[in-house]
Amino acid sequence: MCADLSPVIAATSQWLLRAYPAADGPLNEVLAEVQARQAVTVAAWLRYPTAMDAALVTMAGPGGSAHLDWIVGADTVLPEGEEFAWRTWVDETVASWAVCLLTSSDLARQAVAAVDGGEHEFRRLTLPAERDRQAAALLRHPDLTEVVAELHRDQLLARLDHDTDWVSSP
Repeated sequence: MCADLSPVIAATSQWLLRAYPAADGPLNEVLAEVQARQAVTVAAWLRYPTAMDAALVTMAGPGGSAHLDWIVGADTVLPEGEEFAWRTWVDETVASWAVCLLTSSDLARQAVAAVDGGEHEFRRLTLPAERDRQAAALLRHPDLTEVVAELHRDQLLARLDHDTDWVSSP
């Protein structure tokens, strides 16, 4: 994982888990978190494929969660303090792409192949077991996540349709 993208990956994963919580229980929470983090990692590597891209998003910031919060109806209480701080690192496009990957195993496998080259383990994303699916039922539900997925799905599909020689593994 590219260390420069760590804040974006952590914050966007956290946002997804709050918007689409895991099934009850600590094991389910961990399984859902692993799946969210894998999807967000792959999406971030696709979105920011070079060290320069990662440096630019780190310097400029990814945009925050305000629009996503509004879309899912979580904007009724404005975050303050620490809650506000981590939300500034949420990347809307990365969140949208991650949801697309979580709801389509075929798309997830394509994305992993485009960025990873077999160097990392993304099995819970690409080949989730039934327990994984149950733990992240809301996060993987295409009808529930459609409002987020549709935001930038076309960009993801265009990115994956292009020759992937431009992609470098972070």
